[in-house]
Amino acid sequence: MTADALERVRAVALALPDTSERIAHGHPAFYVRVKRQFAIFLDNHHGDGRLAVWCAAPEGMQEALVGGEPEHYFRPPYVGHRGWIGVRLDRGLAWDNVAAAIEDAYDVVAAKTP
Repeated sequence: MTADALERVRAVALALPDTSERIAHGHPAFYVRVKRQFAIFLDNHHGDGRLAVWCAAPEGMQEALVGGEPEHYFRPPYVGHRGWIGVRLDRGLAWDNVAAAIEDAYDVVAAKTP
């Protein structure tokens, strides 16, 4: 499941303009114009038991998603205080929703990246 999930995340992220992938803190991460990270793929990060992608999110989105669907979304450590969301890939969330979170993350970061 992990390899398939990574390939699906990678396909969405790298289809967006001016994106790239590199390893950050031991995990595949996705960047806009090589500078700013907009998503990172994690499998069992520090033993949390989650297969997830952490994504930058529009203002207010974290609260709405985590509050409305806590089985699929969570506030990730390290970046959660900046409004990022964790999207569970191991709980049957429709891939359209995963793709939308990645695309939203790209939009948020691309708008701030010269």
